[in-house]
Amino acid sequence: MEKKEKKSKYFAKISLGVMGAGFLGTIPFQDSFIGQLLQGGFEAGLVGGLADWFAVTALFRHPLGIPIPHTALLPKNRDRMMKAIVSMLENDWLTKESIQGKIQQIKITEKLIKIAKKELDSNSFHKGVGTFLQQAIRHINPENIAPYIEKELKNYLRSLDAAGFLQSMINKALDRNMHDQAFDYILAETQKWMAREDTKRKIGKMAKQLLDNTEADGFIKMALQSFSNFINEEKLGNILQPFFLKRIILLQDKDNPYRELILNRIRKELESVQDRENLAAELNEWKDNMVNTWSPADQITNILCQVQNKLLLLTQDEEFIDRYVISFIRDLIDRTKNDPEKIDSIEKWLQNQISTLIESNHSKIGNLVKENLDKLDNETLIDMMENNVGKELQWIRVNGAICGFLIGLILTTFKALI
Repeated sequence: MEKKEKKSKYFAKISLGVMGAGFLGTIPFQDSFIGQLLQGGFEAGLVGGLADWFAVTALFRHPLGIPIPHTALLPKNRDRMMKAIVSMLENDWLTKESIQGKIQQIKITEKLIKIAKKELDSNSFHKGVGTFLQQAIRHINPENIAPYIEKELKNYLRSLDAAGFLQSMINKALDRNMHDQAFDYILAETQKWMAREDTKRKIGKMAKQLLDNTEADGFIKMALQSFSNFINEEKLGNILQPFFLKRIILLQDKDNPYRELILNRIRKELESVQDRENLAAELNEWKDNMVNTWSPADQITNILCQVQNKLLLLTQDEEFIDRYVISFIRDLIDRTKNDPEKIDSIEKWLQNQISTLIESNHSKIGNLVKENLDKLDNETLIDMMENNVGKELQWIRVNGAICGFLIGLILTTFKALI
């Protein structure tokens, strides 16, 4: 570009030199027609070339450094020129509508999906995902999250109906006949306890105390006293222990009618827990007191810290990243790609965001151009313009000299004919 600029300047100087030399060289031959004709042509060419040189130079600077009025037009009108350029960019070339229209022709979502699928198998993407997850997990502060979880957990527990919750658990237990199993367990444990030697002694002692402390009148009193004097604690234990054991064994029989009566009674009592207002009120009061005095923030923080540490270890495992994270992203991309409605929805959202961004930042295009132009001083700006349009400007000078020469020939010929 610089060589072409120098070449065009060379031609412009040559053209002026030729016209000036021709004018001087034809002065001795003014008496002949050819001499007058050539001198007229060279004279007009010299005037035309000098006039165009003056005009072109006056655009950028004062000709010969002389502050002639209406010269150095560009430096004097720099501000107006900058405003015109900015206005032209904002209002004619790069309008909001034209930029938005061009962007709307781009299928952004499809391009992003193609780029994402291409990058999924790259090691750099895998490392980037792992690094992103690690940074995200490290920025989570369990101490800040724990109070929120505690608050939500307490609110949820307060909203629960303790009696209703208990009734729900009881109903599920009854559906699975757990009351029957619990009754068998109690009978089995009671049988073990009843068969013990110390239990037999306790039963005999309690029975003897009952006989001695029973109040009665008349014949019954005399009979009880006689029986109490006749029998001791050991004998009573030997009599009552087998009796109770036998009854327990009988109750363990699934077909025993007394067993069925007891189980039905238990079932009926359990099914009506929620209907007992006093019990329901006590349960809810107990629950609220427990929730109000419960402070699990420290425990929640410890759990969250443990989970955080485990997640950090997992994010450093390449197999975990590939098997779970990358697979999840790939599946998400495939499902999105095969869902035209979702793609349209994402595309509309992206286009709206970009349109909003253009709408709010469009004026910055002109400001950016103005800021960059303001950084240039007049000489730099003039040199830049001359280097970009200098070739055409130099040819104006050459054309001025040539056109002037031709016009001079025509005018000289016309004067000679008159």
